[in-house]
Amino acid sequence: MATNPQTAPGRAALLVLADGRFPAGGHAHSGGVEAAVQAGRVRDTAGLAEFCRGRLHTTGLTSAALAAAAAHGHDPRLLDAAADARTPSPALRAAARKLGRQLMRAARAAWPGPELDALAAAFPRGAHQPVVLGTAARAAGLGPLDAAYCAVYETVSGPATAAVRLLSLDPFRATAVLARLAPEMDAVAERAASAAGGGVDDLPAVSAPLLDITAEQHAGWPVRLFAS
Repeated sequence: MATNPQTAPGRAALLVLADGRFPAGGHAHSGGVEAAVQAGRVRDTAGLAEFCRGRLHTTGLTSAALAAAAAHGHDPRLLDAAADARTPSPALRAAARKLGRQLMRAARAAWPGPELDALAAAFPRGAHQPVVLGTAARAAGLGPLDAAYCAVYETVSGPATAAVRLLSLDPFRATAVLARLAPEMDAVAERAASAAGGGVDDLPAVSAPLLDITAEQHAGWPVRLFAS
C-alpha cells in the first residue's frame, strides 16, 4: 500500500543532517573518549557501552534539549547563554563553538535561508553546536524531536567511531553498542523534545564533571589524535 509522503515531512533531511559524512567537523572530535581510553576507563566494547550510556544521559540530554529548543524557535541568544552556563569546561566551550562554526558552514550550503543567516550574523565566532544544530534542523523543515534525535545520536556515535580508531575495536561490535542503546536514545530524545516546549531556564542541565575535568587535561596534551 502506498504511503502518504506528507506523513513525515523533511524526514530525508534528518538522515542528511545526522549522517556522519555530513561535513560538520565531528570526525575530528572523540566526545571525551580519547581521554577515557588513555586513563584506562575504556578498554573494550563493554567499557565503550558504559561510557556512551553515561554521556547519553548527561551531556547528551542537555545538548538534545538545547537543539530541540532551537528547532522550536526559542531565542538563540538565550539558548547560547544557557549552553555556556551548562558547559563549565573552557576547552569544551571552545570545542562546541568550533563545531558550531563548521556545522553552520555546512548547513548554510545545504539549507540556505534567513534563520541560519541571522544566527551566523549574531555569532560571528560561532554559536554552541547544539544551538546551530537545532536552527539547521528548523531550516531543513525538521521539528524539535528530529533535532533531539540528531543530538543524541551524535552524542554516542562520535565516541563509538573514535574508539574504533583508538583501540582498534571491531567496528561491527562498536556498531552493536549503538544498536543496543537505541531504546535509551529514543527515551532521551523524547524527554529533550518535551522539555523544549517550556522556557529556556527549564531545559535540562545535567552535567558530567569527569568529562569536564578530562577535557581540560586533554586540551593540554602535546600530542593527541582528536581535537577533544
